[in-house]
Amino acid sequence: MTKFIRRLQRIGSSILVSLPKDWVEANKLDKSNEVELETNENTISITVNKAERPSKEVVISYPLPTDENIVADITGAYLLGYDVIRIKAKTTIPVEDREKIRNSMRRLVGMEIVEEDSSNINVQFLLDATTLNPAKILKRISSIALGMFNDLSLALISDDKSNIQTLSNRDDEVDRQYFLLVRLIRSTMIDSRLASTFRLENIDVLDYRMAANILETASDTLVEIANSVSNTTLSKSDLKKIYDITKDIETIHQKSIDAFIDQDRRLAIEAIAGHRKFQKKISDIRSSIEEKNQLQIDLLDLIYMFERVSRSWADIADLVKPVYS
Repeated sequence: MTKFIRRLQRIGSSILVSLPKDWVEANKLDKSNEVELETNENTISITVNKAERPSKEVVISYPLPTDENIVADITGAYLLGYDVIRIKAKTTIPVEDREKIRNSMRRLVGMEIVEEDSSNINVQFLLDATTLNPAKILKRISSIALGMFNDLSLALISDDKSNIQTLSNRDDEVDRQYFLLVRLIRSTMIDSRLASTFRLENIDVLDYRMAANILETASDTLVEIANSVSNTTLSKSDLKKIYDITKDIETIHQKSIDAFIDQDRRLAIEAIAGHRKFQKKISDIRSSIEEKNQLQIDLLDLIYMFERVSRSWADIADLVKPVYS
């Protein structure tokens, strides 16, 4: 192994380093060639003539077998990491199914129709997976879900409940980001290049998958709560009771996500402790209802759904690895 010392140079806003001339010539490189860089904590390696990951392609024959669904097939191929999905038909693809295919593209981040004629539709994933970031996607999902929760919480004490009518649309965006993250995670499990880029071990990939699923499920629960609040016959005082006990859920959420992203065990413990306090409040209000011998099913159901959301945040904090001495 030959070692070289090079001084970093600044050109404009970029920091550059020159490659050894002998190494460049030995590998027959020119300015138009590409090399692959792999970085670690304090090292960087440069590889030439590295075979790129082949584009994964799948063909869906049309018409589909009985009970199959074209949207489900496309979504499944997307989640499995296929870059190119070709839909080939023996005859003309009906307008109805064309619209289904086109609408499905709105649910799949990065997927676009690139070619189309009467009997063929080709869609392609146009994003470079190495430019994506699992942590940022998870934070995006988290941010949308937290916004949904905050609007829902305010609706409990407000006469204006128009904001919570948009929760189902925001849940659709959660689903889009969730699908993108699942695709990225699956690709990482079979592509060591991506695992190295994101600095994720197999256990980390599994934890991201679980965290994303928890957030997606919590988002669905928030839509369920919004529907209940919109149609509730509970009094303002009962809704105020729920608001008072759910104010701390936002803090549990923020601490859980930050703890997971940063792998901060101390913050995770705080989130879990906050969830225990919330459970204590839930227990107290249930006892209060029982002491009055009142069977307030609607009130208890709403409290239970908020409890499910809080449990989701705490479950994410539980994924943060303990520190053993």
